Amino acid sequence: MNNEIIIRMGSFLPAFILIAVWEILAQRRPLTTSKKIRWVSNFGVTFLNPLVLRLVFPVLTIEMAAIAQKQGWGLLNITELPYWLTVVIGIVLLDLTIYLQHAMFHAVPILWRLHMMHHADLDFDVTTGLRFHPIEIILSMVIKLSVAVVLGPPVLAVLIFEVVLNAAAMFNHGNIRLPLKIDRILRYFIVTPDMHRVHHSVIIRETNSNFGFNLPWWDRLFGTYRDQPAKSHEGMTIGLSQFRDAEKLTLPWMLILPFIGDPGNYSLGRH
Repeated sequence: MNNEIIIRMGSFLPAFILIAVWEILAQRRPLTTSKKIRWVSNFGVTFLNPLVLRLVFPVLTIEMAAIAQKQGWGLLNITELPYWLTVVIGIVLLDLTIYLQHAMFHAVPILWRLHMMHHADLDFDVTTGLRFHPIEIILSMVIKLSVAVVLGPPVLAVLIFEVVLNAAAMFNHGNIRLPLKIDRILRYFIVTPDMHRVHHSVIIRETNSNFGFNLPWWDRLFGTYRDQPAKSHEGMTIGLSQFRDAEKLTLPWMLILPFIGDPGNYSLGRH
């Protein structure tokens, strides 16, 4: 467990610093609100979520994968495959799970209420990728624990997936500029900032597209891929049309948003 924490923090901090410095050196869009207020609030929920998970769950995904492996639970634990292949399959299927989970949080109105906290950010930068409501994080953990039992991915696959997903979320939410040719190539292998930024548009059809966080293949496969925003990356508006008050970017307001906020017409369940 101690090694897991060291690995997680050892990967989180360099990735965050890299993207944060990159945003300074090659900013994609000018920020429209106070960076200080946003970062304090977004970091507040970032540090709150792990504490909530530890209070709610006796074990987390990596520990559950270890239990499943020891007990012989899950498809990959009862299938005779090379170890390296089970690791690859485990990573890919865990990523598919996150894609489907993300789409579900847009499709079910009550889940959208939780997820809209992520979308209510009025700017788009590295800290947006860390901004999720604690209840959404709890539900996400329930899903990941269930997949760990049913699928039985190797512990190494879960660890790699969690580390890569965390870094990828910061990367694809980065307010960073990539040359168009490089972006086009990268989109075949990983979700890029320009690809995911479309998902944070106030335009509903754009919000309900590009659900991938790490691997970009699922959006193309399931028909949810949208190449570019209608009003260009410089001209698009970030956030949700019903939440435009920059003074409500504080942590207390973020936490109560699902219970008092107007969900608008963004939920796929309304279409």
